[in-house]
Amino acid sequence: MAPNSVTVTALLKQTIYYHLDNFAYDNALFFAERLQAHDSRSPEPAYLLALCHLRLGDHRSSYEASKPSGYRGQHLGCAFVFAQACLDLERYKDGITALEKARPLWAAKCNVGKHTASVRMPYPDAPAVNCLLGKLYRAYDDKKKAISCFEDALRGSPFMWDAFTILCDMGVSIRTPNIFKTSDSFARNFDQEPSTTSAESNGPATTNGPEPLQKKSGVQSVNHDHDPFELHRGSAFLDTASSNLLFSETGENDLMSKIVAAQSRYPLSQPSKHGPDGMETPNGLALVVSEPQVPRVGYPPEPPQAPSRRTRAAQAVDPGFLDAPPRMSYRLGSRKREKGQDQAGDLSDSIMRGSALSLSATERKRTASGHPVQPRPANGEEPRRSARLNVFPRSTTSKSSSAASTVSTIGTRELKKARPPISRIMRPGSSGSSVGRVVSGNRKPMEEHSMDIDQADVPRIREPPIVHVPPPKPVEPESVKVDEALKWILDVLKKLASGYSLSSQFKCQEALNTYTSLPRTHQDTPWVLAQMGRAQYEQANYAEAEKFFRRLRILAPTRHEDMEVYSTILWHLRRETDLSFLAHELVDAVWDSPQAWCALGNAWSLACDHEQALRCFKRAIQLHPKFAYAYTLQGHEHVENEEYDKALTSYRHAISADKRHYNAYYGIGKVYEKLGNYDKALSHYHAALMIHPTHAVLICCMGIVLQRQKQIVQALPYFNRAAELAPKAPDVRLRKARALLATGQLKLAQQELMVLRDLAPDRAEVHFLLGKMSKTMRDKKAAVRHFTIALSLDPKASSQIKLEIEGLEEDDGLDDSMMH
Repeated sequence: MAPNSVTVTALLKQTIYYHLDNFAYDNALFFAERLQAHDSRSPEPAYLLALCHLRLGDHRSSYEASKPSGYRGQHLGCAFVFAQACLDLERYKDGITALEKARPLWAAKCNVGKHTASVRMPYPDAPAVNCLLGKLYRAYDDKKKAISCFEDALRGSPFMWDAFTILCDMGVSIRTPNIFKTSDSFARNFDQEPSTTSAESNGPATTNGPEPLQKKSGVQSVNHDHDPFELHRGSAFLDTASSNLLFSETGENDLMSKIVAAQSRYPLSQPSKHGPDGMETPNGLALVVSEPQVPRVGYPPEPPQAPSRRTRAAQAVDPGFLDAPPRMSYRLGSRKREKGQDQAGDLSDSIMRGSALSLSATERKRTASGHPVQPRPANGEEPRRSARLNVFPRSTTSKSSSAASTVSTIGTRELKKARPPISRIMRPGSSGSSVGRVVSGNRKPMEEHSMDIDQADVPRIREPPIVHVPPPKPVEPESVKVDEALKWILDVLKKLASGYSLSSQFKCQEALNTYTSLPRTHQDTPWVLAQMGRAQYEQANYAEAEKFFRRLRILAPTRHEDMEVYSTILWHLRRETDLSFLAHELVDAVWDSPQAWCALGNAWSLACDHEQALRCFKRAIQLHPKFAYAYTLQGHEHVENEEYDKALTSYRHAISADKRHYNAYYGIGKVYEKLGNYDKALSHYHAALMIHPTHAVLICCMGIVLQRQKQIVQALPYFNRAAELAPKAPDVRLRKARALLATGQLKLAQQELMVLRDLAPDRAEVHFLLGKMSKTMRDKKAAVRHFTIALSLDPKASSQIKLEIEGLEEDDGLDDSMMH
């Protein structure tokens, strides 16, 4: 007999997803090929086969498997996998075409809030597809459409973090608070559990049994708990539907339906219907009504019930009965009895006891005085004599006064739990009791008001005194918890996004202030530490940046992202040993990482072995052809070797990989400055400054080019601005001091040089400039002192320093001749 083809397909799909979820991609690929062979006409096997190839990193095979249905946009899964393969294979136009043709399949989809630990959405939604489409448009160099796609992705879900970071990297001005904020449309995506979608489509339930345990809205609707997660349920979970589930035969059980109506008006202080483990338990009433003839396991056999009297059935559930004094009451015999009843009784058991008493009175055995005979236990043992003696109630003198005193006593004291309603003609030792059979010392029997009351009377429910019971503490609904959690997550994302946006605009100090406002636990995460280190690096605060990256290496020693920046920081700090150790550690751990080879290249560059450094940077480029920083470092090494043409080529490759890579513009400007082409150097420095307007080195370079063009007055504002941005940078202050001396501002120049003497006391050039300034101010003693210090710090410049000292002697000779 041939198997069912649909069943075979379903089993193979289940096996494929099983292996995908367990990261057994080879197994998943094997069964995907079996599914493709079994059902080659459907696009679903092609999608799963392409997905397996994509997970294994075989982009070409994924491209070929998904192309028939993906390129034409007939299947969303195939189109998405096909577009992802196109992005990796740099076939951007094909991927764009596939996703645009499949737009009707994904434009209105949103799967946010539908993923759990056990539920997955098989196909992507609009935010995910828009993000991928934006990446394709960006790689295709269509910036306008790429920005539009990324914006659509963020509108659909602010959790599309990569869409936000790419927009920041593209230099787009973003209003971060408008993106990462709570909205009703986004919060509603979390209002519905994925597991209930099938229940919604099935409509009202038709079974008479209790609700399944996973459907929690049944009891919640009875208890009037307004849970926003349950707002879109089917009518099977409403109050009226749940009562229909409990009572399937309303004509024959009219009394019980009225009792349930009275039950629905009870306060929420009734005993919980949940078991000790927190799971919802089915109502025992449904079991009694649906199976009236089957004895319950674990309970003693129940005697037949007496027939109910119709004349008093309505009075038992009269709403006014809550306030009117009872005609006949049974008070508890002692505090011990009250305690036992509080612990054991609940509403469903009392109703079941009341139902048990409605059987035929002819089948119940009675004594000579008309009292019921204690039922024989199920195990055949005779009850103790004390229990038999306690069958007869004790006489009372004033039942009404006793009941009043009981009510007043209960009203004055605080109850831990509302007492469950008790059947008004409940007899001691009834098998319907939840405590079990009555034994001596367990509890005392209830008293009867008079002996002439018909024992076959209708079971009535005595309501507990609820007027003085304090209301229970309201339980916080799940919707409020989710809204608060969603708001907290979005607030954290808002701070992270604000910091990243400010960093992308190179407002580094503001970005640092934003990151420091995060909780401490988030500040100590690798990503945040890397961003804070980068912000310090962009401000040329290399010592502070090194502290963040050192902390990063302690927390995440296997992380290789951003290590090229760390290696550059160590290069600027001249930490040759630390840089060599970092480079070899990275290469040994992740030899195929371009960041590791950039670190090794920086180590060789610091050791002045530029050829080895160039080999390392070339290897980094081979591993990542779009790694702009590797091209820039390669260009710097060519400049050191005075290979200016190769340096320009490397810098232009870097700009092609990243148009906002200001380091490459700076490198081209530096090459043209060395070649004497100051106009082109000035234009490239200006282009870099437009990207990073607060970089002190770039501003200083603009002033240097103007100074070399003999435009010292125009260069001085650039030096002032650079000194404000980097007050602890000796080179910047040195340039400013030179410009002040050249323009004759001796007092300001002296102030700058005194600051420089404290910042860099071992720099010969500082003392040389102090000597020249003292010479100009005709302070021969100070000039000789500073020239002597400069000579001792830099013996190579002895010729120039000696010329200045000889100039001092010539000035003295001139003064003496003028005096004669």
